[in-house]
Amino acid sequence: MNDEDTLRPEYSADLIKSGERGKYAKRYREGTNIVLIESDLHRLFPDSKAVNLALRKYAEEHHIALT
Repeated sequence: MNDEDTLRPEYSADLIKSGERGKYAKRYREGTNIVLIESDLHRLFPDSKAVNLALRKYAEEHHIALT
């Protein structure tokens, strides 16, 4: 562990102490739309656009309503 003080001078101690730990933790736990795909699938679906296109096509072919 590095015990060296690396606080930059432009950040005052009052600013650091005023933060709230876990401020957004509850909101994060309630839901997120991040999904991890395995590396072999990542080659086929390299970005959100490719994933969304494939999922829309799947839903269409299987007559699944999106709304």
